[in-house]
Amino acid sequence: MSAADRAYVHTKERILDGEYAQGRLLGEGEVSDAVGVSRTPVREAFLRLEAEGLLQLYPKRGALVVPISAADVEDVMETRQLIERFAVARVIELDLDLSAQLDAAIAAQERHAEAGDAVAFVDADREFHRVFVAATGNAIVLRTHDSLRDQQQRMGLAAMSAGSDRMQRILDQHREIVAAVARRDTDEAAALIDRHLEETLELLRRAARVAQSSSS
Repeated sequence: MSAADRAYVHTKERILDGEYAQGRLLGEGEVSDAVGVSRTPVREAFLRLEAEGLLQLYPKRGALVVPISAADVEDVMETRQLIERFAVARVIELDLDLSAQLDAAIAAQERHAEAGDAVAFVDADREFHRVFVAATGNAIVLRTHDSLRDQQQRMGLAAMSAGSDRMQRILDQHREIVAAVARRDTDEAAALIDRHLEETLELLRRAARVAQSSSS
């Protein structure tokens, strides 16, 4: 892995896991010291992350970790709702048995919840939903869903911080979705997806209000 790639991976991971918090100004020297590379590859990494919308560069000052906007939250959650409602309906229509994959995703979430590992839990949460989307066989829908990965990771962690029992709530809701799909109840499965995502959306709105009041 090149020096620029190492700087890129390090910085992106720290943004996604929240160590480099939203609104924080990063200096090239800080990342250079953390990764053990010169500033030139760090500059290249920052440019890549700016292109991905995670950083905003300020010459001679550093790079701002771009906060998740209220519009981003609404857009991502609306897109997820459209895709995931379609996905569960298609899985039921095709009479697919995804029980092994879904059980594995839930088991992973249970392990991460017990360990208190929010980052790994959010990643497993995303995998649970991806199982349905991948099973549709629609490559464009899957690519669109995958393109939301970074936003989902950051938003998922923000939602965790807004509710102390969030991990258990997610697990309970996932089990309800799996049960509805197993019964081939399309309407109930879609309603459960709606309820699940709308609860996440409300937590994100609440977190945004708290962040706004703290900064004012």
